[in-house]
Amino acid sequence: MKKILATLILAVCSTFTYANEPAKAADGGDATAPSKADLMARGQQIVSGVCVACHGLNGMSPVSANPNLAGMPAQYIAKQLEHFRSGTRKNAIMQGMAANLTQADMNALGEYYFSQRPAINAAARNKALAERGQKIYRAGLAETKVPACAGCHGGAGAGIPAGYPRVAGQWPEYSYQQLKAYASGERQHPIMGAITSRLGDADMQAVAEYLAGMRSK
Repeated sequence: MKKILATLILAVCSTFTYANEPAKAADGGDATAPSKADLMARGQQIVSGVCVACHGLNGMSPVSANPNLAGMPAQYIAKQLEHFRSGTRKNAIMQGMAANLTQADMNALGEYYFSQRPAINAAARNKALAERGQKIYRAGLAETKVPACAGCHGGAGAGIPAGYPRVAGQWPEYSYQQLKAYASGERQHPIMGAITSRLGDADMQAVAEYLAGMRSK
């Protein structure tokens, strides 16, 4: 079933991408750099035809296993799509989705989702757990040399372009799974791998719970 789904996704992506490929210059590059309006229009077209089912038209995922993308730094989204396309980041569905995206497509998706206003679909449900997560996010854990999450993701959890994603208001199930993936080495990142290796499972759940309740513009 997964093989069939991946094949269908690949076919959809291939059809869309080639039909919307920008004109090429003689040296192989784009003849003209797309404007912000062009990127937005292109991004919306791809999202409405392909990405909407998992991430929503406005970047708010209807399913907790998939990340909310509204307000995510544009450069971060483009970089992750590059990683999916190259196989650096493993996910059978997303690798199929990204396989035939051009750099212009990835940039367009980043710009489109970054422009979307984050809404509320996730929330902290366990007060004690969220308070533990807040401590880790704001101050880290000196005893295990875990730095404050805010140092890279920002005090409001809005992320830093290219390097670090928006985490405020993210589904707790998704955040927890990603922290576990970093800790196990399934998802590779020199900084996140080192940090999560020093976090216990309960602390990962606590951070995920706190992130779900964070709110930022």
